[in-house]
Formats: sequence, structure tokens, C-alpha cells
Amino acid sequence: MAATVNLSSTPSNPISKLPSFSLNSPQKTSFSLFPNSSSFPCKPFSHSLKSQFITTSSKNPISDLFPPNKSGPEGDIVSSFSDDDDKPREECGVVGIFGDLEASRLCYLALHALQHRGQEGAGIVAVNNNVLQTVTGVGLVSEVFNESKLDQLPGEMAIGHVRYSTAGSSMLKNVQPFVAGYRFGSVGVAHNGNLVNYRALRAMLEDNGSIFNTSSDTEVVLHLIAISKARPFLLRIVDACEKLEGAYSMVFVTGDKLVAVRDPYGFRPLVMGRRSNGAVVFASETCALDLIEATYEREVYPGEVLLVDKKDGVQSLCLMPHPEPKQCIFEHIYFALPNSLVFGRSVYESRRIFGEILATEAPVDCDVVIAVPDSGVVAALGYAAKAGVPFQQGLIRSHYVGRTFIEPSQKIRDFGVKLKLSPVRAVLEGKRVVVVDDSIVRGTTSSKIVRLIKEAGAKEIHMRIASPPIIGSCYYGVDTPSAEELISNRMTVEEIRKFIGCDSLAFLPFDSLKKMLSTDSPKFCYACFSGKYPVMPREVKVKGVGDSMDDGLNTPLASIDGLWIKGPPNFDLEKEIDPLYQESKI
Repeated sequence: MAATVNLSSTPSNPISKLPSFSLNSPQKTSFSLFPNSSSFPCKPFSHSLKSQFITTSSKNPISDLFPPNKSGPEGDIVSSFSDDDDKPREECGVVGIFGDLEASRLCYLALHALQHRGQEGAGIVAVNNNVLQTVTGVGLVSEVFNESKLDQLPGEMAIGHVRYSTAGSSMLKNVQPFVAGYRFGSVGVAHNGNLVNYRALRAMLEDNGSIFNTSSDTEVVLHLIAISKARPFLLRIVDACEKLEGAYSMVFVTGDKLVAVRDPYGFRPLVMGRRSNGAVVFASETCALDLIEATYEREVYPGEVLLVDKKDGVQSLCLMPHPEPKQCIFEHIYFALPNSLVFGRSVYESRRIFGEILATEAPVDCDVVIAVPDSGVVAALGYAAKAGVPFQQGLIRSHYVGRTFIEPSQKIRDFGVKLKLSPVRAVLEGKRVVVVDDSIVRGTTSSKIVRLIKEAGAKEIHMRIASPPIIGSCYYGVDTPSAEELISNRMTVEEIRKFIGCDSLAFLPFDSLKKMLSTDSPKFCYACFSGKYPVMPREVKVKGVGDSMDDGLNTPLASIDGLWIKGPPNFDLEKEIDPLYQESKI
């Protein structure tokens, strides 16, 4: 029976913040332990490398690399985006809690706070008497869990996950957290991100006899832990992570330990907090900490592994080497809630400043500023304040639209957008209107919104977009259309304006975005704006890994090979994107 600890009282060996300790690793890889530090204790390596990316004078480098008659990194994938939901989608959110008798219930509440990161599936794994108990289901957190389900999850330690699926119905077998047994016990994992070398890892594991139960890239992590010869468990995770490429913010649980890990680039967010009773909490965003009354302490650093147990408290291990962080800028543009701190910065303040920059660099005479709710609201407030123009609610969002609905038998133009957004004629009629949105992906929804506002009587419509043009697909845990479907990769700003039907259109200037981030600018990933990928997407991936088969994506069966889309004959993605790859890789 595993030892448990009730942190509501003062334990004999209290959880300390970062106690020093030593491990004798049998591994060749070097690592460092860093005790008691409030700042990032392990300085990133500085490598003198030649550029890993092509320098091109094209406005849209992705379209140069993959013209219309040539497959891009996504091959011939069929987009999972509907015209009425034209936004990138965050793949998921994770939570981990150690040292609270109500761990599973706190996990449930924290998942509620992270529901915006995934609405197709949810799950919790709790540990009680060294036994991992799981409840997972398809749907929203409130649909998956109820009082009786949470009663099945006693214990002082739990991890949770909310999942976004690319299309159709999300298969239960792919809903995390995943739990597996191996020769040293059981382990559960919840993962936010995407592994760009998933295909190679899975092929290697299957060649060695591994049997996979899901079509998720997360499962390879469990197999890598199981085959690792490293001891103790913490070094098994280190050993497994050394083989991973891409984005991963993960929480693990065993019979007596909770582990949090973030990839060396820190693509996806992960933070650590503490409740007043000493319980340690990990979550994708600080909004989850706020809901369960946990105090934010710090981020899990890029390349860091944090282990929590009763014996040693919180132990920190630094994966080596770790490059300069490349954190996802879209967390600040769209994914995260405005009340969260992400990558150490206020999301609300970032979006407000984006709006101010637009008002300064793309001003226009107008009578009212409105937002496309909800993600455009804060940027619109910043624009209105800077421009000295009133902000009003010109579009009302319905919060009661279900994930499925019955379409009208007689087609109603734009009914999908109308179901979610209703224009306010009293605000719009006869007015010169600035409409602020967070991004334009394919342009279909933006054109419908412009049409709705025109029908409400607006005199002029000026679109202001609080992000640079999106020209590249994401491989690090965000579901985006193929490069050919991205309107900014195919059209100039003026062409997009005509397509949408507005009177003027302006995007947040890329240089102004980086200037606003100041010294933090090099720490962010801008691949979707520049086409330059910090970790090369060397495998042509189905978004959501395997969802084409399980979740109803209408991909031709002939184009699927082990759940990955085939490129054209002799297609080499690295050579297509980066002729310097062989010279520059280390």
C-alpha cells in the first residue's frame, strides 16, 4: 500500500518548494538539478548555428514552397473546419493535483476552467491506495462527470484532461488521460501538444513488439517509459522525453508520484501553483488555479521535469540541452482566457495592447468600435480607448448553442453564423463601424459577419485583425487548416478585403507584435506567421493524430498510411522547406 499524505494538517515531512537532492543516473545524458530558485535556474544553451530556414523575399513564403499544384506539409488532408467555426483549435488542456483529499473534485473544477481548450472529451485519473482509477467520456466536463462518477475517484492525487477532436464524434479510446501497466506498476499521462516524430517512434515501437490501443501520439510516451532501462521513475520520463520531438506539456501519475514535464522549447503552457493546505497544482493556464484557490508560483520551465511525492516534496530536473524557448504566440492572441497569465505575461494586457497598436498604425474615421465576441473583445477595448471612439456591443453571442443542431430544411443563408452571432441594429445602423477580431483563418466566417453587419444597416465596415496574417499550419498542438486553405497564404490584404466585402482591412503588423514583446520576442514561436518552424515537421501529419479514421474525417483511404497522410512521390518535407537541413542539424 502506497503511503498517502493529508496536507490539511502539518506533515512530518512538509512539501518544500525545491529541495536539493541528488540522483545517480545510469544515463549518458547530462542533466542538472536546481534547488531553491525563483528565476529560471538553468540558462538555455547558446548554439552558433547557420540559419535553419530559407530566407525569401516573398510575402507568403509558404505559397512559394507549396504552390497550388503541389502538396504542402499537410499533403491532401481534408480540412475539418466548418464555415461557421473558422478558428484554429487548441488540442487540449491538462491538470495535475497532489496532496489534497478532494483531488479529483478539484481536478473536475479546474477542467471546467480549461473547457475552452477542448470540448470533445474529458477524463480524470485518481490514485487511491496505489491504484489508478479512471473516468473518461465524450463531451463537455459537465456531461462526463457527475456526483457518482467523482465518488469513484477518491485519493489525494489526480490528473485530468480536456480534449479537442478534429472532426465528427471523438472516440472514447482516444480520450485522455491514458493509463497503462508495466513491470514496475501503473502510470497515467495527460498530454497537451503534438509530437512531430510520432510516426517514426510508433514504427520503431511496433517493430519491437509494442501493441497500440489508440491512434494518439500520446500513447508512444507510455511505451517509451515502459521500455526504458533507467531507474528511478523520474529518469524513465527523462529517457522517454529525450526521444520526443515537438510540443509536449504533460502530467504523469503513478501510485505515489505526480510528475509534470514541458518540452525544451516550451511550445505549450504549463504552470505550477499551491493551495493553502500545501497541495501542489499543475495546469495549462492560471485561470484553473484561480478557480480552485491555488496561488500561482511559476511556470514549469521549458525543458524542466518536476516530480512531487511525499518523501522529497517537489524535485526539479532540467532536461539538457534546451534551446531558446519558442512559446506559442497564439496563446496570447486567441487560445488562453484573458484572466490567465501565460508565459509570465497577462493575456488581457497583451490583447489590449494589440488593439492599441491597430488604432495607432491602422486608424480610420469611425463612429463605433465593436468586437467579434468573445476573443476579439479585449483588443476592441484597446482599439476604442486609443482611438477615442466608443466601444459598444454590436454583435451578441449566443452561449446556448449546442455542439450539434438541426439544420433548417430550407437553406437559410449564413444560418450557422446567425445561430451564434446576432447583430444589434441600434448600434450599427447608419454608423461607420470598426470590427475587431483576433484572426482570419480561411475568411469564410469573416465574410459572413461583414454581411450580417451590412444587413443591420452599417454605413461602413472596417475590419481590424489583432494578429498578423496566418500563412502556415501548426504542428505543435494546434489544429489548423492546410496551408493552401489559409486565405492569407493565397491572397494579398487587398484581395482578402474584397473577398470579405469590408471597406478596409488591416492586420497587426508582425514587426509591431515583436516590438511589443520587447526582450521576450525571441522566446515566442511565430511559425504560423512566418513559415519558419523551430522544430522541423518532418512527418506529414493528420491533424489530431489518427482522427481521420476514428473521428470521421473524410480522408481517402488510399492516402492513409499508418494514420499519416502520404505526400507526393519522392516527397521530402525537410528538403522542400530547408535545403540547409543536413548541414545545420545537430
